[in-house]
Amino acid sequence: MAQVITVRMDEKGRLTIPKRIREELGVRPGDTFVFRRDGDVLHYVRAGNPFEALARHAVREYRAGRTKDVRELARKRGIPVDAQ
Repeated sequence: MAQVITVRMDEKGRLTIPKRIREELGVRPGDTFVFRRDGDVLHYVRAGNPFEALARHAVREYRAGRTKDVRELARKRGIPVDAQ
């Protein structure tokens, strides 16, 4: 369910997310947000960590059997692989 909350911008242009909302959403200092303007409406959402998204994707691909061992691929292409 959508919530409507009014906040006031300070003299430095900052908006404060109310504590209750920060706690409910797990928002922490240092989190990054993306702002999108749609006419006179401003939307902002917490930006995801691209490395976490990449790691989740890599794990899904591995579990589905769609990955290759880089050493095996190198051997097939005649590229010497260091044993270390």
